[in-house]
Amino acid sequence: QLQVVESGGGLVQPGRSLRLSCEASGFTLDYYAIGWFRQAPGKEREGVSCISSSGGSINYADSVKGRFTISRDNAKNTVYLQMNSLNPEDTAVYYCAARTGACSNYVFLFGSWGQGTQVTVSS
Repeated sequence: QLQVVESGGGLVQPGRSLRLSCEASGFTLDYYAIGWFRQAPGKEREGVSCISSSGGSINYADSVKGRFTISRDNAKNTVYLQMNSLNPEDTAVYYCAARTGACSNYVFLFGSWGQGTQVTVSS
């Protein structure tokens, strides 16, 4: 069974950084695009970033461009989301998900969702 597990969330002050990890089990990440999504209380889940299976195609939501960096280490079967200059608007549960095919911001195109990791940005 395909599973992904997110980790690395926590409580941080505005301006600080966190690195989230998305580790796959039961399958090899090499052939999957991996998306990071987030869901704040009372809001819909939204796409944050996506990296293609080769790593050659990457996209970011406008709200995180220049602050977040997605990367993958296929040898470790893990995708990372480096989040810098965090602000309170980044507070949400962050999820990763896998799909075959190209990157997308559409939640419904992704399967194999993790349980999420909470990121709280507050002073």
